[in-house]
Amino acid sequence: MGAEAVPLWHADHDLKGVDAVFLPGGFSYGDYLRCGAISRFAPLMEELVPAARAGLPVIGTCNGFQILCEAHLLPGALTRNASLHYVCRDQRLKVEQPATAWTNSFTPGQEIVLPIKHGEGRYVASDDTLAALEAGGHVVFRYVGNPNGSLNDIAGIRNEAGNVVGLMPHPEHAVEELVGAPSTDGLGIFTSILKNLVNA
Repeated sequence: MGAEAVPLWHADHDLKGVDAVFLPGGFSYGDYLRCGAISRFAPLMEELVPAARAGLPVIGTCNGFQILCEAHLLPGALTRNASLHYVCRDQRLKVEQPATAWTNSFTPGQEIVLPIKHGEGRYVASDDTLAALEAGGHVVFRYVGNPNGSLNDIAGIRNEAGNVVGLMPHPEHAVEELVGAPSTDGLGIFTSILKNLVNA
């Protein structure tokens, strides 16, 4: 994409001057506790949480989404899939909210395909939180054919400011058809953040 990737380690105490942060998916501590519950206390999170609240663009996919919820940067939680089975498949989504730092390359109602790979991806929240998400336009992605029982078919949400986004699907695994990606729809996440940083 033409940007420089800067690796950040969970034990780092410094964000190294990055312009945006991508919290990737992957299993953390075997998911023996609530997903993301331990990662929330990583030294790096002591720097990331206030930076995100101050406007740093942050996105979390899969386990990264779980960590953002545990760190209270996003509301709600991710629990066991309704089927109680791990789900791994290409998943169709509808873009609900392109007005974020991470989704401005998409159009409202656009359907995209991204892989999902999770056992604890069912988004849950209180009735009041769900109502606030819907009323505020904070649902960013919605499943077309709900794979895990997420309330309101929610696949991804944003914070009030739109700089923090979390989603269970993996856009980073849908950027290059040569490696078997179902599409290159995930590129929209990365073109969005680069466009956002250029225009900032």
